[in-house]
Amino acid sequence: MADEVNTTKPLEVFKSLGRLGVFVTPYKFKLISGILAFGLARVCEAMVPFFMAVSINRMTEGNFDLAGPIATIFLAVAARYVIVSYARYNVRQSGLGVAFDLRQKLYTTLQQQGSDFFNKYTIGDMMTRAIADIALIQRLFAMGTILIIILFFATTVGFGFMLYYSVPLTLLLIPPLPLVFLYAKYSSKRLGIVSGQVQDRLSDMGTQVQENLSGIRTIQAMIQEENEIRRFGETNQAYADSFYEQARINSLMGAWMPSLVALCSMTILGYGGYLVINKELPLGDFVAFFMFLNMVVGPFRVAGFIINLFQRAAVASNRLFEIFDLGPEISDKPSHLAPKQITGKIELDQVSYSYQGTNKNVIKDLSLIIETGETLAIMGRVGSGKTTLLKLLVRLLDSAPNSIMIDGCDIRSYPLSQLRSQVAMVPQDPFLFGEPLKENLTYDDPNRALDEIWAAANSADLKQTIEDFPEKLETLVGERGVTLSGGQKQRATLARGLIRNAPVLILDDCFSAVDTETEEHILSELKRLRKNQTTLLVSHRVSTTRHADRIIVMDNGNIIEQGTHESLLTMKGYYAELERIQREGGEDELGSIRSAIS
Repeated sequence: MADEVNTTKPLEVFKSLGRLGVFVTPYKFKLISGILAFGLARVCEAMVPFFMAVSINRMTEGNFDLAGPIATIFLAVAARYVIVSYARYNVRQSGLGVAFDLRQKLYTTLQQQGSDFFNKYTIGDMMTRAIADIALIQRLFAMGTILIIILFFATTVGFGFMLYYSVPLTLLLIPPLPLVFLYAKYSSKRLGIVSGQVQDRLSDMGTQVQENLSGIRTIQAMIQEENEIRRFGETNQAYADSFYEQARINSLMGAWMPSLVALCSMTILGYGGYLVINKELPLGDFVAFFMFLNMVVGPFRVAGFIINLFQRAAVASNRLFEIFDLGPEISDKPSHLAPKQITGKIELDQVSYSYQGTNKNVIKDLSLIIETGETLAIMGRVGSGKTTLLKLLVRLLDSAPNSIMIDGCDIRSYPLSQLRSQVAMVPQDPFLFGEPLKENLTYDDPNRALDEIWAAANSADLKQTIEDFPEKLETLVGERGVTLSGGQKQRATLARGLIRNAPVLILDDCFSAVDTETEEHILSELKRLRKNQTTLLVSHRVSTTRHADRIIVMDNGNIIEQGTHESLLTMKGYYAELERIQREGGEDELGSIRSAIS
């Protein structure tokens, strides 16, 4: 994680931020022009004390011809206002552009990840990186870059004029500089560690909030509100403690830097006053020197703030590149040999698969041939590998090369977009977006005709349900389909799969929340619509699987029984026993079914 990356050393900080260069490149003209404009603004700013010194020196000499210097000061102030406005606009526009591209890159990277990635990283953590971490980088460009630019140009211009007016007074600034450097180095090291902790605690808090709100119904049903509030309080306190420590270090820097600056100012004021009294330095030059001194030391007053910005942005950069560096979990390297249209013959040859971090194969040496147009039902106990097998067929998980063939071609040879559009999978989790029902049903193609939508809804036995809604297809289903019942959500996701009319349709336990009458209607529609297309369906109900051309029973990642409904009954194995339990107990007694498959 990001707190493991060393951002406590200045070189490491700049190395971390240097990786953002590729995102800065498209906006380099705006950024460079803004930087140069800030330099020009400092020159205009320097004209004010310079011509003020001229005016004061003239007055001390009895010359009151001040029109020229005053007019120059006025023009310099006006020019500085215009130039600084231009510079700030360009620099901040660059920051907005970099933040925009970082969000796009992060979102694109997340779309290319698979189950292993999301087993490791939580949604709350990703939300924190997408919002808080990128906001820190944008803030660095919007404020930190400006402050650094001002610091550089103010120091360069200010020191130049100070040396012009008095070398001895300028040399008085040198003794405190080592103290400033050592303190800044010590504080920045500690600040880098704490900044990483703050971002990690913020991720923890985001994760807990996301999980809590997603499971709010379970929490309320089990009367765990107080426990969850207490747990959140602990997480919130950990974040607050880390943030407090960060603020404490930053506040100390904000207090010590001005103190050192004030010490320098008092020393220069005393010695400079002595030079003026002894006529060794004109009064106007001393006033100008003091104004240039403030130009130089002014940015140092916010040195703590600058260091804080850079450290937090460096941590944020590391956290983002931790994700960017992963690359796609499923590689998309299609071959020109793959046919443009899939017909639906699937061959599995000694397929094995184990999840990352485990040594146990979920699928073990599984071989199977599914003919084009065949309807294959898959049954088995929980954890037997059914869903894993289906995910392998759409490359949500990756098997070994040439172990899965579609139409005689390695599944890896197909472009992912083609494979997943022509091998449609309806997952067992009936996920719906918080959009109108119409947008959910036409998610793959929003321009589908109404006739197609209603036909798919009818096949999924959803048509009457939709017509009963006051707003019909425009009914807003709420986040994750929260306003619909379990059966309605399941039928909606089924309709979303049917409307695609894919050559291969995979249904992962899509009838568990519907009654037998609805199930019979959907199965008859499937038989009518897909008589020449390949269909795979997972179910724990014999009433569902008996309609299939062939049934396979899986256990421990392999096939232990296969055949038609009638032939499997004669084997008197797992399938026959499950059929007996469901027939004698009634298909609605889900407790008996679950005990049989667990």
